[in-house]
Amino acid sequence: MEGDVALMRELGLRAYRFSVNWGRVLPAGRGAVNQAGLGFYERLVDGLLDAGIEPMLTLYHWDLPEALDNLGGWLNPDIAHWFADYTALMARRLDDRVKLWTTLNEPWVVADGGYMHGVLAPGHRCRHEAALAAHHLLRAHAAGVQAYRAEGRHQIGLVVNIEPKHLATEATEADRQAARQAHAYMNRQYLEPAIHGRYPEELREVFGADWPDWPSSEVEALKTEIDFLGLNYYTRSVVQADPGAWPVPARAQRQPQGTYTETGWELHPQGLTETLLWMHREYGGLPLYVTENGAAFFDPPEAIDGVVNDPLRVHYLKTHVAAVAEALRQGVDLRGYFAWSLFDNLEWAHGFSKRFGLVHVNYATLERTPKQSARWYAQTISHHGEGL
Repeated sequence: MEGDVALMRELGLRAYRFSVNWGRVLPAGRGAVNQAGLGFYERLVDGLLDAGIEPMLTLYHWDLPEALDNLGGWLNPDIAHWFADYTALMARRLDDRVKLWTTLNEPWVVADGGYMHGVLAPGHRCRHEAALAAHHLLRAHAAGVQAYRAEGRHQIGLVVNIEPKHLATEATEADRQAARQAHAYMNRQYLEPAIHGRYPEELREVFGADWPDWPSSEVEALKTEIDFLGLNYYTRSVVQADPGAWPVPARAQRQPQGTYTETGWELHPQGLTETLLWMHREYGGLPLYVTENGAAFFDPPEAIDGVVNDPLRVHYLKTHVAAVAEALRQGVDLRGYFAWSLFDNLEWAHGFSKRFGLVHVNYATLERTPKQSARWYAQTISHHGEGL
């Protein structure tokens, strides 16, 4: 940890976003505290501050304690209270040093990957369960914000992943309807309840008979006063209707002239400007952060003579930083930008097969080597993104 923070300082990072592992702090998800686990995060925060780096803390990034999953996980309505208690604990211990907090990271991925398609933990595949999990994630967010307000005195927000849904040139009415549903399901399902206290009407079309008829008072209670929104942006989708697709009758068209990453995502930097403008317009001009933005490209398992050249990642970052600058020029209240990821890391179901890092990690020796992209990023920071 100390070496990683020293490397952050060497690269000139002004801020570092990290997540707390709920189970590392509360092994059973509630009750007894693991002081050693909590102490780790206190040392990390102290080290960052000593290095002049602002910490941004995410409370939940998909790693639910197994003990809570055994009780139903995100299907159990009590999870909102468990999350609130966990939030209060963290605020009591770290709010004197951490000024930027976020409740959930990408709740759509938790519900869609974990309960709709079964590609992430807990591996379920059930449309009704996905609707329940989504609702309880939002309840946990609201309860977490309230718990933080009772204990903390700084800023707290929500992080969502947004993917613009574009239409092909020769779009049909079915294509337009599919794009509208896809936009509601992925991009609006969490923002509208959290900001406006209502669900998009299109979700009834997506979920059909599996959509619960939530009491209006319960949906309105999902709205809380947050201080900012975090945006995780990677790509767009060009949508075409597909009646066989599930749950949204749409599939993404691969673009013949597009450049694609190792994860199959199209490089489309103008979508970042578009998304920031849309969020700024639709959600009350809340301050925004780009909390994740990056790409997986092939990198060798070992540095060659201490060097890892990654020109495609440099190009990706360069074009997306320019997209951020354009959003600022058009009046978006954007407070910060975080590249994903600082280090090559475990990419969930992809394991170690996809490298997003600006810093190369030799998985056999754990040696860290800043890539060409890290050096470019350090220069960009030092120039405030100008002239690069």
